[in-house]
Amino acid sequence: MVNDRQSLDLTPFSVADARPAEWRISDSPVPYPEAMTAMEARVAEIAAGRAPELVWLLEHPPLYTSGTSGKASDLLEARFPIFATGRGGQLTYHGPGQRVAYVMLDLKRRRPDVRAYVAGLEEWIIRALSAFNVRGERREDRVGVWVKRPDKGEGCEDKIAAIGVRLKRWVSLHGIAINVEPDLSHFSGIVPCGVADRRYGVTSLVDLGHPVSMADVDVALREGFEEVFGPTLMLWPSSPYREPLRKA
Repeated sequence: MVNDRQSLDLTPFSVADARPAEWRISDSPVPYPEAMTAMEARVAEIAAGRAPELVWLLEHPPLYTSGTSGKASDLLEARFPIFATGRGGQLTYHGPGQRVAYVMLDLKRRRPDVRAYVAGLEEWIIRALSAFNVRGERREDRVGVWVKRPDKGEGCEDKIAAIGVRLKRWVSLHGIAINVEPDLSHFSGIVPCGVADRRYGVTSLVDLGHPVSMADVDVALREGFEEVFGPTLMLWPSSPYREPLRKA
């Protein structure tokens, strides 16, 4: 199968002379409802021109989320709270050891193309993973980033990063989740992203033999993001999520 997204030109996502996107990291787990409230408020401010773009890195307590294509049959065991969300996609897991990045970008200013934007997020993840000598790949029929697992059998692949997006007035919400060192057994309570084929599983950097820290991943993510989407502005110190997200 030809992978059409491989040939997309992603350079227009970096806008010359644009204000850098803010880059924030929360050091403690953020409850999902509070993260959604903060993200919705910030996106409204961005759309109104009252706040800069933002990339927010965090972890969540263990939970499941269901996107707009979620199916009740994909919840196999309600081991953790489940939240309905407006992002695209189906069921996924978030929890400790997984780096979630909520990406709030003005695509009207950058490039109003959802398909290309998803490919840009994939490219960002692929570049970040390459810092650890992990070859991530995109698939035309499966959103997210995958790694080949010949050790598990012919044609086997595992997902190492998930993507789910939503747009409001061409400002992006939600984003990506990279498995650094989560408890992979937590994914067994769902059919992750609706992919039931036994050849396709879930993995993490540590599971692949790369014992990297969350801080290492954050550095790689920032470098990869700037290569695809342009400059960022790190806000120091890393404050609790409530206060900085409510201010422009």
